[in-house]
Amino acid sequence: MTETRLSPDSIDEAARRIDPAFLRTPQFRDAALSRALGRDIVVKVETLNPLRSFKGRGADLYVRRLTAGAHVVCASAGNFGQAVAYAGRARSVPVTVFTAHDANPNKVARMRELGAEVVQTGRDFDEAKDAAREYAETRPELVFVEDGDEPLIAEGAGTIAVELAPLGLDTLLVPVGNGALISGIGCWTKARSPRTRIIGVCAASAPAMATSWRTGVPEATGPVSTMADGIAVRVPVPAAVDWMREVVDDVLLVEEEDILLALRTVRDTLGLLLEPSGAVGVAAALRHDLGTGSLGTILTGGNFSPGLLEELAPDPARADVTAPSSSAAR
Repeated sequence: MTETRLSPDSIDEAARRIDPAFLRTPQFRDAALSRALGRDIVVKVETLNPLRSFKGRGADLYVRRLTAGAHVVCASAGNFGQAVAYAGRARSVPVTVFTAHDANPNKVARMRELGAEVVQTGRDFDEAKDAAREYAETRPELVFVEDGDEPLIAEGAGTIAVELAPLGLDTLLVPVGNGALISGIGCWTKARSPRTRIIGVCAASAPAMATSWRTGVPEATGPVSTMADGIAVRVPVPAAVDWMREVVDDVLLVEEEDILLALRTVRDTLGLLLEPSGAVGVAAALRHDLGTGSLGTILTGGNFSPGLLEELAPDPARADVTAPSSSAAR
């Protein structure tokens, strides 16, 4: 585990160094989505890039600083592996990604398309991570990188906060998987705009990071089952728990039905198809009372599974997703 703390100055530097393909993503208020939520909300769309997720920011920053001859090994539910593969291909760095046997087949295919060797093993992401760590010890050129433990990954993700800063948001909802995203965003925001509340969002069916943040002790759970595979964490990363404790104001849980409603809401208002983990911020806005003030969230990924479109088919019991307008929406 790393002991290195995150640095807002390093995040500022990262915002000048990262591949422009991943920077300055769209961020806006949408009237239809705000009506559906009953309040004004800003979304930052991290799906309009070569990887359809925010992960390229941190992976690009990390891979560009590797020494010559390195061969990167990592574990991923899919998006982080794609990002490392993309950055590795750009700099001729070999990449091996370990995933669970039941990983999203679209994500697995894309990792291979980007040049990564993909090893499918284990019943879930955390078992695949254990296998990746063991494999990385077999040869000296193999470098294991863990999402949520490597500061450069978190600092790269933190550049999202730099871009959101001009909007002066009161509250920002951030999906929480391994914790790199919220840690990087929280580090920069609390240093530059301490009044902004940073609120994490976990799937209720995968609450390990929420529980660990509250207690301050990394606490693994039993098997997890959530449609939000990108945040289906069973074993928390200790470094990320420590980082989060310093900069996160609260962590909320959303149920599976909340996530499904959020996916439909985003589809029907913004015209975007997200993967479930990318919509949990919207799910939290639908489920929880977040008080007054300006609100924003990050749509973190759009690499959905083959079966998601069927799950999103119209529900005859529900006429539409639009709630009555409130005074907060404009």
